[in-house]
Amino acid sequence: MIDLKQYGYIETETPPAGLIPGRVTELQREQCTVITEQGEVSAVLKGTFYHTAVTRNDFPCVGDFVFLQYNENGASHIAKLLPRCTKFSRADYSGHAARYVKTILEQVVATNFDYVFIVSSLNRDFKVSRIMRYLTQTRQSGGQPVVILSKTDLIPDFNAPLAEVQQAAPDVPVHAVSSHAGSGLDGLNEYLQPGKTVVFLGMSGVGKSSLLNALMNQEVMTVKVIRETDSRGRHTTTHRQLFMLPSGAMVIDTPGMRELGLFGADDGISAGFNDLEKLFTHCRFNDCRHLSEPGCAVLAALADGSLVSERWERYLVQKWENKFVDDRSGYLLNKQAKRKSIAMRHKGKKGGKKK
Repeated sequence: MIDLKQYGYIETETPPAGLIPGRVTELQREQCTVITEQGEVSAVLKGTFYHTAVTRNDFPCVGDFVFLQYNENGASHIAKLLPRCTKFSRADYSGHAARYVKTILEQVVATNFDYVFIVSSLNRDFKVSRIMRYLTQTRQSGGQPVVILSKTDLIPDFNAPLAEVQQAAPDVPVHAVSSHAGSGLDGLNEYLQPGKTVVFLGMSGVGKSSLLNALMNQEVMTVKVIRETDSRGRHTTTHRQLFMLPSGAMVIDTPGMRELGLFGADDGISAGFNDLEKLFTHCRFNDCRHLSEPGCAVLAALADGSLVSERWERYLVQKWENKFVDDRSGYLLNKQAKRKSIAMRHKGKKGGKKK
C-alpha cells in the first residue's frame, strides 16, 4: 500500500462509497496516470465529466487530486476533481499572436504545487522582462516563485545577470546553478522537502530537463542540444509529468513555452508592481491617466528617476495584455454559456413534445 500523504494528499472530504483518492502524475491526451494507495493506475474520465464541465480546465491536470473508481483489470474511471490549492495558468492563443486572435482560452499548466521554479538560462536568450512575466503569473497562481538561473558554467561571470534579476524582483529568491557541474544545487534543498511539490517552468532549452536529471541523480529525461545561433532549444519534455525525487519532494516537469501569455493576472500584476501602484494614490486627480496631467505622481517619479522608465513600460505592457486577454476570454465564455443555455432549452422543448 502506498501512503498518499507522501504525495501531498490531505483528506478534506471523505471519498464517496466505491471511490478512492489519487493524484494525477501524467497526462497524455485522454489518458491519465494516477498514483493511488493501490499503486500507479491508468485512468480515463467518467462520462459525467463531459456533461458537467463548463470549460476544458474543469478536466484533471497533472498535480490534481481526484476520486476515482479503481479497476484492477483495466482503466480506472476518474469521477471527481478535488478543489485546487494552487493553479498556474496561461493564455492559449492557439499559436497566433495576441493582437490577431478573436478568442483566447485559459490553459492550466499545473496544479497543487508549493513552489514555482522559473528557469532561465544564462545564455544569449536571457531576458529579465520574460522572467518578470513568469513572476506575475506565478504570483497569480498562489505558489511561491523562485528564479533559477541555469548554465552558470557557460559564462565566466554570472554576477551581473544575477544582480539584474535581484534588482528587478527584490522580494524573490534567485539561485544561480549549473546542472552539469553540480554547483548551486545545494541551495535548492530548502524547497525540496518531503511532501512539497515544485513545478518547473521556462522556455525550451533553458535546462529544465538537465536540472531534473541532476536532482533525480539519474537520467529520467533526454537532453537535447540548443541552436548556437540564438541559444534557443527544442522541446525535450513533450507532456507534463510528476516525478518523486529521492528527497521526497515532487517535481512537475512541463514542456518549454515559446511565450507566456498572461491570463487573469490582475492580482499578480498588483503584487509585483505594488510600489508603483502606490504612486497612483498621490496623483492630484483620482482619474489620472499618467500621461500629461498636472500633479501626476508617476510622471514626477519618472522625471526624478525614482521610477525607472523600463519598469513603468513593463507594467503598462502587462496591464494592456491582461485586459486584452480578459476581454477576449470573457467574450468566449459568455458565448459558450449562451450556446449551452439555448441547447438545454431546445432539449427541454423536445422532451416536452414527446410527452
